[in-house]
Amino acid sequence: MRAVIQRVSRAEVRVASRKLGAIGRGLVVLLGVGPQDTERDADRLAEKIVALRIHEDASGKMNLDLLQVGGGMLVVSQFTLYADCRKGRRPSFTLAAPPAQAKRLYERFVASARALGVVVETGEFGANMEVELVNSGPVTIFLDTQELFRAAD
Repeated sequence: MRAVIQRVSRAEVRVASRKLGAIGRGLVVLLGVGPQDTERDADRLAEKIVALRIHEDASGKMNLDLLQVGGGMLVVSQFTLYADCRKGRRPSFTLAAPPAQAKRLYERFVASARALGVVVETGEFGANMEVELVNSGPVTIFLDTQELFRAAD
């Protein structure tokens, strides 16, 4: 799985001008799923993101995690994180998981984050969405389960 994580002061997602989800302080997670990904990857990635100490403490140091600041999470499916741009000018998305697998693991990630005590809002899987956010910091981090967990397993 691949995730682009942005620390935000607020964010929302809309489909056809209808607001589906919104958060205040917290994290926006753009989440892509690859064909090799598993439920274990979804669970471990959720734990990793929730525990990332990327929120500022009273001294202005990035020392607090999402639960410590009472932040929310907005999770948006993003198959384009698996774009292959090596040939030509049009990206190929054959490296992304098939839609049924991707949706199942996207939902597993959301459920795992909620089980950890985070308020999670979502977009609509497979829809054309508009995501609006205010990046705080800015802080933007990229995680890939192939790099994070495969070497450790």
